[in-house]
Amino acid sequence: MDKNSIISKLAQAIDQSKGDEGRNQYLLKRLRNDRDITNSDRQYLEKILELRISSIDNETIKEKTIIRKKDNTVFLNPKMIKCNSCEKIIKLEEKSLRFQNNWYHELCAKPILEKTKPEITKNVKTPKKKLDLIQVGLVVAIVGFLVTSVFFILGPLSMIAMGIGGVITLYHIVGATGELYSKNKTGKRAPSVFLVFLLGSPFVIGGMIAFEGYTMLESPVRIILLWALTISFWSTMLFVPMAVISKYREDNQQVVKTYPKISIIIPAYNEEKVIANTIEGLLETKYPNKEIIFVDDGSSDSTLSIASRYKKQILVLHKENGGKATALNYGTVYAKGEIIVIVDADTIIGRNALKEIVKGFEVNEHVAAVAGNIKVRNRNNILTKCQALEYITGIQIIRRAFDIFGSITIVPGALGAFRKSFLIEAGAYGKDTIVEDFDQTIKLLKAGLITQGSSKATAYTEAPNTMKDFVAQRKRWYRGNIQVLKRHSDALTNPRFGHLQRLSLPYLFLGMVVTPIIGFIATINAIIGVIMGDGLYILQISLIFVVVHYLMTALALRIDNEDPKLLLYTIFLVYGFKQVVDYLLLKAIIEQLRNKKATWTSAKRIGV
Repeated sequence: MDKNSIISKLAQAIDQSKGDEGRNQYLLKRLRNDRDITNSDRQYLEKILELRISSIDNETIKEKTIIRKKDNTVFLNPKMIKCNSCEKIIKLEEKSLRFQNNWYHELCAKPILEKTKPEITKNVKTPKKKLDLIQVGLVVAIVGFLVTSVFFILGPLSMIAMGIGGVITLYHIVGATGELYSKNKTGKRAPSVFLVFLLGSPFVIGGMIAFEGYTMLESPVRIILLWALTISFWSTMLFVPMAVISKYREDNQQVVKTYPKISIIIPAYNEEKVIANTIEGLLETKYPNKEIIFVDDGSSDSTLSIASRYKKQILVLHKENGGKATALNYGTVYAKGEIIVIVDADTIIGRNALKEIVKGFEVNEHVAAVAGNIKVRNRNNILTKCQALEYITGIQIIRRAFDIFGSITIVPGALGAFRKSFLIEAGAYGKDTIVEDFDQTIKLLKAGLITQGSSKATAYTEAPNTMKDFVAQRKRWYRGNIQVLKRHSDALTNPRFGHLQRLSLPYLFLGMVVTPIIGFIATINAIIGVIMGDGLYILQISLIFVVVHYLMTALALRIDNEDPKLLLYTIFLVYGFKQVVDYLLLKAIIEQLRNKKATWTSAKRIGV
């Protein structure tokens, strides 16, 4: 075959990141210098170039062979005719062996050879890690406390409400045994069983309460509280065991044998206080085959000049300001890696984060994205510690359950990895919402693909440390989340979307719409209940919620190997911090209903 044709095809393979980059460059250099290549190199080229190579420039490719010269020193050895062990003459008809320049009878040599034989290392499988007994104990404690407290304190009516949640839990657990990859099977459009349960359970509970003979004034209080208890029972019974199973699976993941090339994209706009730490952290991250692409989205401060200091080590791009989505799309055009990793400009990732996040793609060939484990690094006041605890419980309990179903709904911009081919097929990042990471993840799930999570791929972000900055950040998050939910609302009733339709999207609807409404009404009803003399019932319900929340938080801290002192701040996730979050969610819902324009708001950077 013509040499120039092979060189041209090999150059194209290098541009497309096919095969081993180092070996490709080596072979390209040899071919251009008219050097011979070995037979194994020929076979390698045939594989990656998908063609048959018999010769190059009419010269058959040769493989070098080593011809060993005869060792003449054997015939000069005076001990050749005597056995070095028994010192008897070795006769011509006797079998003999030569070892370390000495001759032996065959029988005499065997024990010597046995002693010097190197030990053969057996392929011993790495023993599987066992379930953490403390985690199992916490699961038993949570379930046991919830069941016994409701039965002995609240009575049979509450047990029926919990039974409804238990049936739905069983439905989802059975569903988890199916294939993660959705084959996009069509079916009759209808809401999922979970969504029907979510919206219909208040009426069922109301009917039971009316049957029990409670007054019109007492009924609303008990309906709302029992509705909240039913949903809590469902989420606890489903998420808690699934979280432990997910942790067990992750701990027993196989080590990645080959590391694909990854392209890390850092979109940035006015991030001069934090960008240097982010870039230096990525440069120090352990990964054998990576490229870093920095995209400045028209910053008006020193962000671009700071990033340009590293231009010998990273690719620095600049564009006019157009938003984070356009910056990500711009960086994707230049990415050569098989995997694209998105990192926010204020994120410092762990030393082994890239190696760990790549493991997620080994689970299934249809894995399109893997979410990293985001942690708060500036835990310097109650607000930031509450956010740190919120991240830990959300990722280690709730997200782990969705990991089992292969349907994690948000691969965060702080640290998220995507298979480039799937990312391109799903379409570019859109500007229709102000939370591009959430929108892109839902697009991948609607395509029938799988999203996974990795708690070992850690990344540390800077959380808002004042209430003003916290409100600014959450205003964008919650308003953007409502936008995405509205945009993809068709998935709530279309069974072709698999677990997205059956569980993930209804749960998002629960968290974004139902939960803040329940929280607001439950608070008012609790006050009314106390005034009406139902204070003991309110206290019992409240204690159940608090104890279960503490136990679930303890489990999350144990799974993530986090600081146990954070457990002290759990009470604020039930009273205080939770009410602020509910208020901001309700505000976002009202703004969406009023068609108020959504704007990009963010917290100020401190640079910790």
